[in-house]
Amino acid sequence: MSRFREELKVIPRGAWITAILLYLVGLACSWFVFFPRDEKFEQWPAPAVVIFGGVVPLFLVAYVLLVGYVNGDARRRGMRYVMWTLLAFFIPNAIGFILYFILRDPLQQGCPHCGTSVSHGFAFCPKCGGALAPACPQCRVAVQPEWSHCTKCGAGLQAP
Repeated sequence: MSRFREELKVIPRGAWITAILLYLVGLACSWFVFFPRDEKFEQWPAPAVVIFGGVVPLFLVAYVLLVGYVNGDARRRGMRYVMWTLLAFFIPNAIGFILYFILRDPLQQGCPHCGTSVSHGFAFCPKCGGALAPACPQCRVAVQPEWSHCTKCGAGLQAP
């Protein structure tokens, strides 16, 4: 399965249903409200009217699906998904989406001992206490394997 399909599965089912319903409402509005009442559309060729009536509601669908993606992605990353969804929805000109994609947290990892989802950078699992990454022997803060000293307490790290 492709990465794109995996990412589409992040979008909640409610967002898909909302997007489909909004597309159908957009089609109905364009065909039964806008086109019959505007004389300018009578001058357009028929294929252009069909394309215009079908493509314009797609922008609304893309917007709803993008808001749904922000919601699902923030949820799987352990972030405040309600706050990010509202920011992405209400901040205009796609600035909310841009902020989300710049500031989002890394994906959570599973604890190898108990399988609990754990945020990136944790040295120990909050559920079982199992080691997730190398830690300073003195202050127990996560360290990188190539470091010779702890950045928090300055203790020397022994090579494994």
